[in-house]
Amino acid sequence: MEYKIATLDDIEATLKLHAKYQIDSIAEVDKKDGFVTTAFTTEELTALITQEQGLFIAKEGDEVLAYVMAASWEFWSKWEMFRHMIADLPNLNYNGTQLSTENSYQYGHICIDKSLRGTEVLPNIFNFARKQMSQRYPILITFVNQINPRSYAAHTRKLGLDVIQEFGFNGNRYWELGCFTSITPTAS
Repeated sequence: MEYKIATLDDIEATLKLHAKYQIDSIAEVDKKDGFVTTAFTTEELTALITQEQGLFIAKEGDEVLAYVMAASWEFWSKWEMFRHMIADLPNLNYNGTQLSTENSYQYGHICIDKSLRGTEVLPNIFNFARKQMSQRYPILITFVNQINPRSYAAHTRKLGLDVIQEFGFNGNRYWELGCFTSITPTAS
């Protein structure tokens, strides 16, 4: 398995994986095992790669089997959900550090092919992306929809992220999670 920062040549294979697990196109039987809620376009992934160097992938040959997205709040601000989170940052702190758009970034979405779930791919791709982003930001922030308990368990138990708060948005409930990028989180 090769872990790398994606290039423009990786977009098509990334979108193929994404479509398998996106809420609008996932097989009903697979929803219980986790899903991605946001649809992405070629143009959005192009911007993520060229502006942020924020698409991290796990590949075997030409096939992308996992990805992690990570970017500045400015990048994510075109989506209403992230504008809500940005507005709330001044009200939050993580382990005594006041959160801001300057000292934190949005980690996620993440997607792993179901054939590799429960393997070392999750911690490996997470830590690869975290180490890359630690050069720019000290704090990682993410969120998990409360209807996706598998993702919550993976992020808190397997990756050791801390719950910062619970919040509501657009009729849904979420956990907001975080960790310092310079320290490998300890899973419980």
